[in-house]
Amino acid sequence: MEREMVVGTQGGVAAADMVLNIGPQHPSTHGVLRLRLTVDGERVTSCEPIVGYMHRGAEKLFEVRDYRQILVLANRHDWLSAFSNELGVALAVERLMGIEVPERATWLRTALAELNRVLNHLMFLGSYPLEIGAITPVFYAFRERETLQEVMEEACGGRMHYMFNRVGGLKEEVPAGWTGRARAAIDLVRRRLPDLDRLIRRNEIFLARTVGVGVLPAATAAAYGASGPVARASGLDIDLRRDEPYLAYGSLDVPVVTRAAGDCHARFEVLLDQVYASLDLAQTCLDRVDRTPGPVNVRLPKVVKAPEGHTYAWTENPLGVNGYYLVSRGEKTPYRLKLRTASYANVQALATLIPGCLVPDLIAILGSMFFVVGDIDK
Repeated sequence: MEREMVVGTQGGVAAADMVLNIGPQHPSTHGVLRLRLTVDGERVTSCEPIVGYMHRGAEKLFEVRDYRQILVLANRHDWLSAFSNELGVALAVERLMGIEVPERATWLRTALAELNRVLNHLMFLGSYPLEIGAITPVFYAFRERETLQEVMEEACGGRMHYMFNRVGGLKEEVPAGWTGRARAAIDLVRRRLPDLDRLIRRNEIFLARTVGVGVLPAATAAAYGASGPVARASGLDIDLRRDEPYLAYGSLDVPVVTRAAGDCHARFEVLLDQVYASLDLAQTCLDRVDRTPGPVNVRLPKVVKAPEGHTYAWTENPLGVNGYYLVSRGEKTPYRLKLRTASYANVQALATLIPGCLVPDLIAILGSMFFVVGDIDK
C-alpha cells in the first residue's frame, strides 16, 4: 500500500486528503487489482479502479489460433466459469457456421453449465465471508465444491479448465452411469447446503457488515452495464436464460432470483439462493439427458472454416452477461473475436459505489461485486 498527500484548504485552514494505492495485490480468486483511493479521515471520497495487470492478449491470440484452439484461450478469462466461457465461443462459431447441435449434447451442456454456475457461486459464498473475517464458511463451501468437482472431473477430465465443449457439441459421451452419480452429488449438496446457509445468512456480525453497505441503485447498475447477481440484487430482473433462451433453457422454467436492496447482503443472498435454483435446473437437465439418446457432437471437417460474416452470441454466465462478437473472413482463424465480460462492468461500478463509504467497509463492498480480474483484462 502506497500513499501520497493532496493538500487543499478548508475554511482557510490547510487540510490534506490522503491518496492510497490499494494494490496491485493478488487476493486469490480476484486476481491482481489496484484501487487508487482518496481518503478524508476514515471516509473514501473517490475511487479509481486501475486494471490491466493481468492482460494476456487473449483477443489478439484468437486471431492466430484456429476454431478448435481458441476454446482453450476463452476457457480461462474467468477461471471460475470455465465451462460457460468455452460454451459462449462454441455457440458463436456454431451460429456462424449454421451447425445444429444434437439434442443430447444440448441437454448435457445445459446441465454442466448449471453445475459450473454452482461451483462459481460456492467459491464466492466461501471467500466473501472470509474476506471480512469469517473463516468457517469457506470450509463448508469447499466441501460442497469438492462433491460437485468430482462429477465434473469424471465427465470432463479437468477440475477448473474443463475443455469439454467442442464446435458442434461436446468432446465425448459422459461415462456410463455418470448421470446417476451426478444426481446423487446434487442431492447430497442440496441436503448439506443449509449448513452454510444457517451459518452465515442471518449471522449478526455478517449482517452488521453487509446490510445497508455498498448500495448500488438499479439505475446506476443499468448505467454501468452491470448484470448477473450484482444487477439482480439491485432489482434488475434480467436473465438471458429466461429472456433470450439458448441451449435448452427455452424448455425449462428458469427461476430468476432478485432482491431490491442492492447492498452487500442482497448480493450475497442472490448468489446463495441461485445455488438452490441451479441445482434444481441441473437435476432436471440430467433427467432429460437420460431420456434423450443419440450423439453428443457432429462430424466436422479436418479444418474448420467459418463462412465470411459476423455474429454475436451472448450467454448468462455465472457472473453475468458475457458477449462474443465473432468476425470471419472465411479462414480457419477468426478475423476478430471480441469478448464482452461481466466482471468488467461490475468493477467499473466501484468508481460510483465506493466513494462515501468508510475504509473498514471497503473490502466488504469490493468482495460483494463478484468479479474475477482475468475476466476484466482478458
